[in-house]
Amino acid sequence: MIVPDFAGWRRERVPVLPDVVGVELAPDWVCEVVSPSTGAIDRGQKMGVYAREAVSHLWIVDPTLRTLEVYRLEDRRWVVASTHGGVEAVRAEPFDAVALDVRRWWREP
Repeated sequence: MIVPDFAGWRRERVPVLPDVVGVELAPDWVCEVVSPSTGAIDRGQKMGVYAREAVSHLWIVDPTLRTLEVYRLEDRRWVVASTHGGVEAVRAEPFDAVALDVRRWWREP
């Protein structure tokens, strides 16, 4: 079983989150926070499973490098929608209506 670090569903698909241990309906958005021990799995096996299950957006956050990679699924393939680094406010699909303060995400230097 593949478990993302964070996941979200559109309200149209899941108006109320079920009170269960594992949700079987693939999310619309997932986020993986990579570390040296998980990076290969997050960028390999998990990306493949998320594409197969038609997750429409994937974020990969690297707190050490202070980067956010945003992917959009198109024709069953991941396309880089945007990349972000540093401490500037970020507008990233599918939440681009909101500016995110990523400074709070990063490890202290």
